Formats: sequence, structure tokens, C-alpha cells
Amino acid sequence: MLNSLRQVTGFLLLMTLITGVAYPLLVTGMAQTIFPHQANGSRIERDGRIVGSSLIAQNFSGPGYFHPRPSAAGSKGYDAMSSGGSNLGVATKANNDAVAARVAAARHDGKAVPADLVMASASGLDPHLSPAAAHYQIAAVAAARGLPLERVAALVEAHTEGRQFGIFGEPRVNVLELNLALDAQHP
Repeated sequence: MLNSLRQVTGFLLLMTLITGVAYPLLVTGMAQTIFPHQANGSRIERDGRIVGSSLIAQNFSGPGYFHPRPSAAGSKGYDAMSSGGSNLGVATKANNDAVAARVAAARHDGKAVPADLVMASASGLDPHLSPAAAHYQIAAVAAARGLPLERVAALVEAHTEGRQFGIFGEPRVNVLELNLALDAQHP
């Protein structure tokens, strides 16, 4: 009996060292070596200061900025500690009223409003917009900053990412990176 207990205890300690210490250290070391930017949260720094992450949406409410998708994460939205959707069904009155209010607020020039400007993502923290949603906002951003439409459109084009490996996902624009580029070129 005592011999079996020693064997079981030894095996438990060995497996704890392998799965609880060695494996996490190996994976962390590999991640830090091969993908250090991603392993550290895909942080974006400007002037030595962290201004955000390319993976988490931030709210931009000023008229001279591109606006991200609406967020239901947290009580005020865009709260990375409260990631999640609103749990409102597509056909509920509360959801339809919220979407209708967003459409009314976003509509200008009689154009149809892209869906990703009025409907929140599942996480509430999607940092990307479709190119159509970014193009929809070009005129408002250009007018607020007193810039030619072509210059703002060129920034959108420069920050439009293609499909992952050419086949996965859809083209997209990272709102934080676009707004930072806009501030850098046209404060």
C-alpha cells in the first residue's frame, strides 16, 4: 500500500511539473520568440505610450474620427472586461428600436447605412469595420477636419486589410489604426 502511494504521488508530481510548469513555460517562450507582438496583446504605442490594442475596439465619438461598430460590452460599451453582446434577439422590439435609432443618427444624404455601423458585434469589441462602413464615413470625417475627400479616402484604402491568406474572412479596416493615422497626418 505504501509503495503504491509513493508511485501515485511521484506520478502526480511528475505530471504537475510537466503540465503545470514545463509546458506553459515552453508555450510562453515560443510565443514570445515567434509572435511577441501578438503574445503581448497586439498593443499599439505612440510616443512611448500604449494607446490601445489592434484587437479591441475603442469608442471614438468626435466628428473628426471614424466610428467603430456599436458596442454592448459593459454599461457604457467598449469595456474589454465585460465582453459580450446584448443578448437581444434580432426580432425583439428593444433591438429593433436601438437599430432604428442608430440608423436615423447615422443616415445622411439618403444613403443606405452599412449594417456594421448600426449592429453590434457578438463580442461588442470588434475593432474592424467593413470597407463600405469606412467609406460611408469619409465625407463626415473630411468635412469635420477640413480635408479633401480624396485624402481621407486614400487613408481608408491604405488601411484596408485583405482576406487572411487571401481566402479567409472579409476585407476590413481597423478603426483605431485608421484614426491614429488620421491624427498623425492631419492633427
